[in-house]
Amino acid sequence: MDRITNKHFLQSIGILLAIILVIGCDTKKTESKPEPVEDYTSFADDFTFMSEYTDMIELTDPTGQGKIAVSAALQGRVMTSSAAGSEGRSYGWINRELFASRDTLEHINVFGGEERFWLGPEGGQYSIFFEKGTEFSLDNWYTPRLIDVEPFEIKKNTPNSVSFTKKAALTNYSDFSFELEIERKVEILSAHTISAELGVDIEMDIKSVAYRTTNTLSNIGDKDWQKETGLLSIWLLGMYNASSSTTIIIPFYPGSEEILGKPVTDDYFGKVPSERLIVKDSVLYFSGDATYRSKIGLSPSRAKDILGSYDSENSVLTIVKYNKPAGVSNYVNSLWELQEQPYKGDVVNSYNDGPPAPGEKQLGQFYELETSSPALALKVGEKSTHTQLTCHFEGDEKSLNKIAQQLLGVSIEEIVNIF
Repeated sequence: MDRITNKHFLQSIGILLAIILVIGCDTKKTESKPEPVEDYTSFADDFTFMSEYTDMIELTDPTGQGKIAVSAALQGRVMTSSAAGSEGRSYGWINRELFASRDTLEHINVFGGEERFWLGPEGGQYSIFFEKGTEFSLDNWYTPRLIDVEPFEIKKNTPNSVSFTKKAALTNYSDFSFELEIERKVEILSAHTISAELGVDIEMDIKSVAYRTTNTLSNIGDKDWQKETGLLSIWLLGMYNASSSTTIIIPFYPGSEEILGKPVTDDYFGKVPSERLIVKDSVLYFSGDATYRSKIGLSPSRAKDILGSYDSENSVLTIVKYNKPAGVSNYVNSLWELQEQPYKGDVVNSYNDGPPAPGEKQLGQFYELETSSPALALKVGEKSTHTQLTCHFEGDEKSLNKIAQQLLGVSIEEIVNIF
């Protein structure tokens, strides 16, 4: 009896060991299977690359996970940011080819960056991009060096903020000279501050980074700035990495076109096709896939103080919020012509890059979100400030949906299925 029991016991042990061995082999096979690698450029990659060509400033939030890269040589430009530390996704589009050339171009130097400081107007009789009497053509269009390649002076630098200053003079198409001073502050914000600024709760499974820029323009000359001789505006433009599934979302004030005007200007570079721009009652959707060159704009009577984008491929929600003074309607007009209404310009714009013509090279894989201050009629010694808050949220779609609905008034599902 004992022998039979022992024999059966040993047989059972042998079977059990064989099963464990098989399971162990399968487990090893599973563990050795390579994990999928996400295809993106990290913040560290972009920061290291740019540091080879210019001095970079890194600002970090209290957790060490939110990071932004700023360049004093490029007018205090926020070049890129990350919500997940140095190895996290880099949100800003960087023109590596131009950096690597170590060259500067004649008309404009598109280095990229997700928030750059510019001044308007671009076109018209008060343009600062065309010399007096020249035709409004690309051959005669030059970005002022002040907002293209000239550095800003660092005034103060801390781990989470940096301030810049710059004094300069500009002459417009009507031969009026502006003597001005620019002050720009860039500060990275904590998650708590982001929640308070936007009035939203950020779930634990969401990675976030946000920064505020405070941009002040002062009249330091001896002449008042008047509408009859031309006015300037503060113009902030962000260039972000595009994907095939990026959609720009811009809420706007609904109402009669007779009273408020048309909801959107959609013919900057020819009318935007209907499959790339969908306008609902109080929100519009614009494709940001960087395959079709197009631009849209909203007037001050239509634009709200917020806009955004969503990249469903990478689950990244971007929000831009700015200070829009109530009741102000004078914004500079940047159309390339002598204008009948030089102060009927847009306050919010969005641009999608693409080939300028079939077979021609495009600038890059990016789209833009832009905001402008009103036209600034500053008397001698006066100043005006335009602020902008840029936020990136990355993570679970259900948690992102709550933010999108609260801030943009639409769901993630609506955004994803609109095109």
